[in-house]
Amino acid sequence: MKAGAAEAVLAPAVGGSLVAVRFAGADILRPAAANNVDPLQMASFPLVPYTNRIAHGRFRFGGRDVRLPLNFGDHPHSIHGLGWTNAWHVEAVMQNSAHLTHHHGGHDGWPWAYEAQQHFTLSDNAIEMRLMLHNISDAPMPAGLGFHPYFQADEGTSLQFQADRLWLATADMLPVQEVAADMLGDWSAGAPVRGDRLIDNVYGGWNGSAAIQRGDGTRILLSAVGAGWFHVYRPPLSGHFCLEPVTHMPDAVNRPGGMESIEPGAEKTLSLRIAVSQADEVLPQRDKIA
Repeated sequence: MKAGAAEAVLAPAVGGSLVAVRFAGADILRPAAANNVDPLQMASFPLVPYTNRIAHGRFRFGGRDVRLPLNFGDHPHSIHGLGWTNAWHVEAVMQNSAHLTHHHGGHDGWPWAYEAQQHFTLSDNAIEMRLMLHNISDAPMPAGLGFHPYFQADEGTSLQFQADRLWLATADMLPVQEVAADMLGDWSAGAPVRGDRLIDNVYGGWNGSAAIQRGDGTRILLSAVGAGWFHVYRPPLSGHFCLEPVTHMPDAVNRPGGMESIEPGAEKTLSLRIAVSQADEVLPQRDKIA
């Protein structure tokens, strides 16, 4: 897709992923290497019909016990949903937009049939992504959506966002304790991204906006609608990091309050805009989503 000096490359067969997003020749997301077929090496991929981890791939919902395959090497939990490990069908492509779909017939451990859609729209300074989940089964279905974009981090990269709380995690990355949002860095004031410890934690009460300021002068704004949770993944001393707008915390389906469900025939939607901004542009303010 192209729009002016902007370019986005898709890999529908690799989990409906983005390979690269560039504005005026500069990569805004971490680009995938040529011919790569690993979704985890893509610039971004969708999370559907759940996000992050489900403990040991097991949960009970609607009177039935569900057991998902463990889909992440020797990791003890199921992770990121089903969409990222399946090919997506190209429904339509235009010069600056694309529409992909992913159909699930109620197998591979997830007993509910659904259809997922992704819509991409590229402009001269932004890419907008909309992810939809439609329950086509005959029973209520737990439903979660998210995006998993990888950003580049040079030595001068900083991150700013607002959230109410942070969940610390166990060694196998399940939320275990709710603490103040600034426990791992005062992101509300803006803090350096690079560090020598792993951050793989979710923030609650996110207001839907975040700003990245790179050392090369590039400023990137994220704006999401439909996500009240924000998962930050920062590997130690790494040149990349992930900012994941998501609709629920990890393992929500096994926790008090549970995971939102959608009725047969109903839909759930999440959207994300990633834009290159002027240096003096401020973060947009949105109402918080519980």
